[in-house]
Amino acid sequence: MTAPAPTRPLPAVPGPSEPVPTLASFGPPRLLAGLDEVPRMDRVAHLSRHGSLPQLNSTELVALAEDIDLRGRGGAGFPFARKLTAVMDGMRRADGKGAVVVNGSEGEPSCLKDTALLLGAPHLVIDGALLAADALGAQEVALGVTRMDVLNSVQRAIDERGPVRPTLRVTLLTERFVTGEGSAMTNGLGGGPGLPSGRKIRSSERGLNGVPTLLSNTETYAQLAVAARLGALGYRSVGLPTEPGTLLLTVAGSRVVEVPYGVSLARVLALCGMDQGQGVLIGGYHGTFVSPTDSLTAALSKESLAEYKAVLGAGAVLPLPYDTCPAGETVRVAQWMGAESAGQCGPCVLGLPALAEQLDRAVRGGGAAALEAVQARMRAVEKRGACSHPDGTARFVASALAAFPEEFERHAQGFGCGRPVTGALPVSETLPLPSTVPLPMPTVSRVVAPPQERLLVDWTLCRGHGLCADVVPGIIKLGPDGYPEKASMPLPARMRRRAQLAVRRCPALALRVQGGN
Repeated sequence: MTAPAPTRPLPAVPGPSEPVPTLASFGPPRLLAGLDEVPRMDRVAHLSRHGSLPQLNSTELVALAEDIDLRGRGGAGFPFARKLTAVMDGMRRADGKGAVVVNGSEGEPSCLKDTALLLGAPHLVIDGALLAADALGAQEVALGVTRMDVLNSVQRAIDERGPVRPTLRVTLLTERFVTGEGSAMTNGLGGGPGLPSGRKIRSSERGLNGVPTLLSNTETYAQLAVAARLGALGYRSVGLPTEPGTLLLTVAGSRVVEVPYGVSLARVLALCGMDQGQGVLIGGYHGTFVSPTDSLTAALSKESLAEYKAVLGAGAVLPLPYDTCPAGETVRVAQWMGAESAGQCGPCVLGLPALAEQLDRAVRGGGAAALEAVQARMRAVEKRGACSHPDGTARFVASALAAFPEEFERHAQGFGCGRPVTGALPVSETLPLPSTVPLPMPTVSRVVAPPQERLLVDWTLCRGHGLCADVVPGIIKLGPDGYPEKASMPLPARMRRRAQLAVRRCPALALRVQGGN
């Protein structure tokens, strides 16, 4: 394997909340090609380095994605060919209407790989999105980003191309952890609140502006553009037979590294001048800690990491140095994750801050009972959220407790470890979100409700999301388990409009209004 390329800083746009990564590659880079010579690949530099983009029809594009086993690089790892096929089926049912969405939000501070691509190689990402849009016959390509410097870079790239078909646009969305969730992304790009819908509707059926939508993250489209130029055999010339090609990693929240699949984790850390420390968090803040011993043998592949119950997710690799407190770092991340709630369901709005508070109490000497209460708090949020944020946060806390049991026990007993919290697990400064989405006040003069109406809860459908209690306060009260205390409640006329809103927004469709006599 060729020697790793030296790191090179990208141009920085001043702003303490917008870190800019340094770049490196293990062997010849593909996605980061040319960025060791120039800080940003404009249209001319891009074409000089990569050449023109070939055109593929839908059948050829699906075959290419299957041949290279291209999977989404945003975290879920869903097969891209299956996404394409699903969108094609959806567009046939929608009279040919469709869209392509590029998710460039990266709401987690430990991830900067999409930022690196959109700042340094935006045309590669746009190539992949346009290639897919042309093959599908989609009418629009929309990119969602959350940083002003990234917005400017992408807009420059769009301007450098001139008029194109389909239409191409980039939108600045609110920066929060859940912005990258599929329905939140399409809602935000469509002009609505960038919040998860809570409903299990695939974007391939109903996405941007209600049309079937191909939605994937920045790196996925860049990989597609590279594969289209290299062909399946050329693309497979690096990596593993079962996982071909390269991938981007964000190491320690500041370095973006391009490596072939199958490279050992230890070699990547060495490239970045780091070691395993007390352990390595793989997959970011919905991820898993891998022990120092396992970090020496783990390889960057799905099969290898599965042995340690870890997944690459969005490609974040966070070694925990010896000079920081693991328990304090975990509390800090848990508090940040609690503050990143979309404000749509009880397990997220109430459960995650309560989990972080209980964890903090335990670490500050709360005793064994406090640690047991942390376990109870985790169980209270699991599989009850309107999106995956509560589950992922609970998984992160559970992984930390399992990776550093003695640390947490010593802190709970009041002994501590004597080390500071250095911020090795980075979090960003964000404004707190309201506990609920602002709701319109009911206009009583325009609402005529029949007498003795009632708001009913279907227990067979209710999943305890808790949103209803925020929408109709005073009508629905939640019990200790987070579920409504009653299944049938009188509904005053003045609250009918809010009750109807609660019915529409219930993720489980468990509410209905029953008319009076």
